[in-house]
Amino acid sequence: MTRRTLIAASTAAAVGAPAAEQPQSQRSLYEVRIFRLRNGAENQRQRTVAFLRAYAPLVKLAGAGPVAAFSSLIAEDTPYLLAMTAFKGYADMEACQTKLHANPDYLKARAAWYSAGRPYEREEVRLLAAFPGFPVMTPPPTEGRKASRVFEMRTYELESAAAVERKIKMFEVGETAIFVRAGMLPVFFGETVFGPNAPSVVYMLGFDDLAARESTGRISGADPEWKKLGEQFPDVATVPKLSISFLSPLAFSDVR
Repeated sequence: MTRRTLIAASTAAAVGAPAAEQPQSQRSLYEVRIFRLRNGAENQRQRTVAFLRAYAPLVKLAGAGPVAAFSSLIAEDTPYLLAMTAFKGYADMEACQTKLHANPDYLKARAAWYSAGRPYEREEVRLLAAFPGFPVMTPPPTEGRKASRVFEMRTYELESAAAVERKIKMFEVGETAIFVRAGMLPVFFGETVFGPNAPSVVYMLGFDDLAARESTGRISGADPEWKKLGEQFPDVATVPKLSISFLSPLAFSDVR
């Protein structure tokens, strides 16, 4: 799905177009890995960045992608690095992993990563399934840009699987369209298949900088459609727990 298609789908949803009339394709799977680091002589950050720089083109050669990589900017339990790999589905993920682990360049990079001991304090893994209405990751355009963007990743913890389904519907019929109208850059939307904080949904938005995040937030908050959505989805208009992280893309990330 291109960004133009994403915006068109969001706009169509906002005006109430039937879901069957909106662009659909197979839902992606997103593998999210967070490497919690310690500042010290072990050079954990340097070693993990070096590994991820090697990993990104190799896993894409195996058939995956896009691959996003970030450093924590403003978040809990920092410092950490986050790597996110998109797969077309479960069979594709298995095939890609098989090819990757048979590649001697990957095995060499992994061995170098661990050569001086474990290169992180702990690793956390989460698998997300893309929303049906937003089935692929959409990296923002980078043409002509010199400065890096800031990315916000949000996790909404909900009470039940039914609440997750309702929240996804809320995004698809109007909430994402509000983000787009405000000037935010949606990157992905996913529900947690396994990992911490389930049941939950996770999504990412891009901004030119933190000031743009504040200004677009004010615009979206003033959108008259917010009130209508709240009345349509009163059970999930607010969530029991919200977690926010601000991330800075690494130079080789497909999302930057």
